[in-house]
Amino acid sequence: MKLGPAAKKRLQKIYEDGDDEYRRKLLAAIPHRPDAHLLDVGCDDGSWTAQVAARLGVPPDQVAGIEVGEGPRERARARGYDVREGDLEQHWPFDDDSFDVVHANQVIEHVRRLDHFLEESVRVLRPGGLLVLCTENLAGWVNIGALLLGFMPFSLTNISNRGSVGNPFALHPTGTEGRGESWQHVHVVTLSALDSLCRSHGLLPESVFGATYWPALGRLSAALAERNPRHAHFIGLIARAPDGVAPGSIPSA
Repeated sequence: MKLGPAAKKRLQKIYEDGDDEYRRKLLAAIPHRPDAHLLDVGCDDGSWTAQVAARLGVPPDQVAGIEVGEGPRERARARGYDVREGDLEQHWPFDDDSFDVVHANQVIEHVRRLDHFLEESVRVLRPGGLLVLCTENLAGWVNIGALLLGFMPFSLTNISNRGSVGNPFALHPTGTEGRGESWQHVHVVTLSALDSLCRSHGLLPESVFGATYWPALGRLSAALAERNPRHAHFIGLIARAPDGVAPGSIPSA
């Protein structure tokens, strides 16, 4: 079973429109904090980091990043950001209590050590700092639909360096081919899982959002995602690091 060129083009446009909606929603969820110091985890070339920094209202000298790729890392540094080489599975190359905002857009699904990721986020956050987590949703309707048809969820087709596996409708069949394991999805979670993970590490979730409610499109998609983020394709959560709260001490909602 294969998609023809016209179908692929149409689905690619639907995906790009959904991604645009999601990024608008993400930026709208970030507060204006011109005094903040920002860490963008997995910042790539810094182009998206620049939009997050603009939303916060912070200058380049208050922006830092972690990026494993040398080329993207150097391009991000050229923007004036303090971008350091780092493996997210190991100790992050920043001191304790360094940042007011830690932002990770579509990163956590690539991470093998989820607890370590949360521990490092808490460590580098200042008391009262914000963690902004955004990812694809295992409980999104298109992922559920793929499972009902006996296919891999769309968000879990890039689990091999040989290309996309298990879903003939996946748009990017070459996926992570040649890009290494760091580009593969390892953990695709739900909104309730994000909430539980944050609470178990002493972070208090303050707000959540969903964006892109496929198979609905346009305004209907946006309205449904607003009403029921648990089944949106993209999900986000903002959690605060409270003063004097030990990890795991906040009861789950």
